[in-house]
Amino acid sequence: MADPFVYGLRGITGRLEDAERELLRGLFNDVVGMLEPEEGTHADPLEALVGLSPNASEPEDPALARLLPNAVKDDAEASLEFRRLTERSLRQGKAGALRAAALGLDSAHLVLDDAAAGHWSTALNDVRLVLAERLGIRSEDDAERIHAKTDWSEAEDVETYLALVYNFVTWLQTTLIEAMLDAHRVRSEGSGNE
Repeated sequence: MADPFVYGLRGITGRLEDAERELLRGLFNDVVGMLEPEEGTHADPLEALVGLSPNASEPEDPALARLLPNAVKDDAEASLEFRRLTERSLRQGKAGALRAAALGLDSAHLVLDDAAAGHWSTALNDVRLVLAERLGIRSEDDAERIHAKTDWSEAEDVETYLALVYNFVTWLQTTLIEAMLDAHRVRSEGSGNE
């Protein structure tokens, strides 16, 4: 079983079992695959250089739509324009965080500096968003139903397995956020800022 992320003298540290590292590596890679834009062979290099996506459209996959939501509620035209201007860089940023977090999985013992902790936080959040969509989490009742699944020996169907994975990723993200808050608190106290 993984050790939670904690903040200490060496920074934010944690430990994962081999199977947990492989699971996370697979999840990170799967989400990167979802985020990679479908580029046409005739993509304009200038548009790519400045980050424009003139052919951007709202994702059909609901999980990808959770990762790349409309920016303006109830205004499809404004959301589409915003998407054209920002989606490429948003996709690249999310994929970059996932790849950076995956690089840290080569060792069972994780030591995260501030940048790595940020990458991990983003990566775990994006994995949770995808899993939440796949599991149909829409309400507190849905979340409670998923969080009630805690026994890996009962993972006999896809939904139960995904629920257990979701719960593991949620726990890992929670411990990371708590460690990041502890780091911030210690640094603030050390500098005299409160």
